[in-house]
Amino acid sequence: MAQDQSVTRDPLPSRRQIESNQLAGLRRLIEELQPANRFYGPRLRAAGLDGDLASLEVFRQRLPLTTKAELARDQEEEPPYGTNLTYPLERYVRLHQTSGTSGRPLRWLDTEDSWQWMLGAWVRVFEAAGLEPADRVFFPFSFGPFLGFWAAFDAAWRHGCLALPGGGMSSKARLNVLLENGATAVCATPTYAIRLAEVAAEEGIDLGGSAVRTVLVAGEPGGAVAAVRERISRLWGGARVMDHHGMTEVGPVSFPNSRFPGLLHVLESSYLAEVIDPANGRPAPRGEIGELVLSTLGRLGSPLLRYRTGDLVRVSQRDPGELGVAEMALEGGILARADDMVVVRGVNLYPSAVETVVREHQDVAEYRVRLRTGNAMTEVRVEIEPAAGCGDPPGLARRLEESFRTAFQLRIPVEPVAPGALPRFELKAKRWVEDLVE
Repeated sequence: MAQDQSVTRDPLPSRRQIESNQLAGLRRLIEELQPANRFYGPRLRAAGLDGDLASLEVFRQRLPLTTKAELARDQEEEPPYGTNLTYPLERYVRLHQTSGTSGRPLRWLDTEDSWQWMLGAWVRVFEAAGLEPADRVFFPFSFGPFLGFWAAFDAAWRHGCLALPGGGMSSKARLNVLLENGATAVCATPTYAIRLAEVAAEEGIDLGGSAVRTVLVAGEPGGAVAAVRERISRLWGGARVMDHHGMTEVGPVSFPNSRFPGLLHVLESSYLAEVIDPANGRPAPRGEIGELVLSTLGRLGSPLLRYRTGDLVRVSQRDPGELGVAEMALEGGILARADDMVVVRGVNLYPSAVETVVREHQDVAEYRVRLRTGNAMTEVRVEIEPAAGCGDPPGLARRLEESFRTAFQLRIPVEPVAPGALPRFELKAKRWVEDLVE
């Protein structure tokens, strides 16, 4: 097996230890990519960073930010993989690509060493979620080119778990596999965890009687929303719901805090993390919302340096001793995507904030937000599918309208729709749709 290039970690290292390891990782990375990486080599030389890196601060001050648009343009100009490759193509063994939800998908290659580094990061996510080698982990996904499922699956067996694939199956068939094999943990998006429970109820399956004790969610901000976590836990018979997030072009980024379920910790043994003001690129004041910027320390074959993730976060001001973890803590996990914010009558509206309000109403089985744009102002309305047994859909709609008014000081019309009228999602939910007015 190739060497795991994750930096050695201590259970509760000091900030000095963390930053010393990060500086060592950056120095190794810069030295490795200088000779042949045509994307970053010229940037590093132009920034005067082609020699021995003096400090993390020098790195942050001198090297420009990297954007997704730049990476997409690079791959368009030199298809299919662009110039961000440190080694000859023959050394790469894995191909994955982004979901393409916010533009053209990016293709990403990994060497064996980079892949093992990524699996090491994923193993730490499993450890933080309380998964042990004796666990049986079910992956109810149709495996495609998206990174997360493959890396998580490989990391599960590397951790010693029995990894159970669930690709190419109906939800009912997946539930049968889960039950027949005694799965103790499930990895899913929050939306699909709810959907599987919905199908289980339709089939008369009591998930409380299953062996599942952990549901590890990612792909959407719902795992950091208390109402969503509580709903998933209740539907899965009291299972723990643990959050995580990552990106195809970056890798697994964060791990949960077992004491504080609303927190995510950045894997600072694997990444140099910054939080900037999206408007000007300067460091965001501690405790204020900013955009997460990441530099990969061990993905040497296809690195990213000072990459603007587009994820909006707030760094926690809690003491590391209270948290039990010294690595950067994000209050509420990923709060939103920078490009997902919608301004409605002067109010900044984020999908995660809407999700929080909706999920406080247990009789809402599914919902969809419709945006009407093209006029002077953006208008928004919400469609809801009442849960089975809801005796008063119009009353539910009125109560949700009042909740929106209280939360956002906005009048947002809510319309009940027939059971089964709204789509269900296996991967990332696409609940926000735009109705363009000419």
